[in-house]
Amino acid sequence: MSLFSWIAENQQLIYIVILMIFVGIEVIGHVPSVLHTPLMSGANAIHGVVLIGAIIVMGRAEPGNYLALVLGFLAVVVGTLNVVGGFVVTDRMLEMFKRRKPKL
Repeated sequence: MSLFSWIAENQQLIYIVILMIFVGIEVIGHVPSVLHTPLMSGANAIHGVVLIGAIIVMGRAEPGNYLALVLGFLAVVVGTLNVVGGFVVTDRMLEMFKRRKPKL
């Protein structure tokens, strides 16, 4: 199977991905600066999907397929860091808006 035949078979999918990239750039480009932190925190939290996919890849990989196992492990580590980082950023941002109790 050559590259050109793969592209011909998946042409509609490729168009959809390219369109999603342009729409994502347009949407993110028009977000006010004040909303970037919560938006990015939420986007990082969505990386839980990456964790699930990585676990599935690692679970279905053959025992001798070290490339799939290593890539799955790296995806789990990086996805976990991204999810935890997103929640840490969100927590810090919400701490800024809490009212402080006056000291007596």
